[in-house]
Amino acid sequence: QVQLVESGGGLVQAGGSLRLSCAASGRTFSTYAMGWFRQAPGKEREFVATISRSGGSTLYAASVKGRFTISRDNAKNTVYLQMNSLKPEDTAVYYCAADSRSFRVVLTTTIRDFGSWGQGTQVTVSS
Repeated sequence: QVQLVESGGGLVQAGGSLRLSCAASGRTFSTYAMGWFRQAPGKEREFVATISRSGGSTLYAASVKGRFTISRDNAKNTVYLQMNSLKPEDTAVYYCAADSRSFRVVLTTTIRDFGSWGQGTQVTVSS
């Protein structure tokens, strides 16, 4: 039901920063928790971060905690991923996703719980 489009990916030097955006359609955006996932070459898609529908609660993968910040602007139907201190290991295609169930009360980090996905945006971090 929710259509998502990521943007903001690109090339960045190690130690640099990048901000990803995910624009969502519909008037029910604020009823869904949102998440970011990534998939590196030869690797399975993995959880990066998620944020509650109100923006008051967040969860991060240990590999990005302290470096990445997820946020959302419900008035703009947009979720963001601010990435700082980027490392070559952060190189991947980044996907935003919407929880498959509205008004979920507990944040989830599992791929199967997200029902709407964007097409992804490439992030490449050079050494």
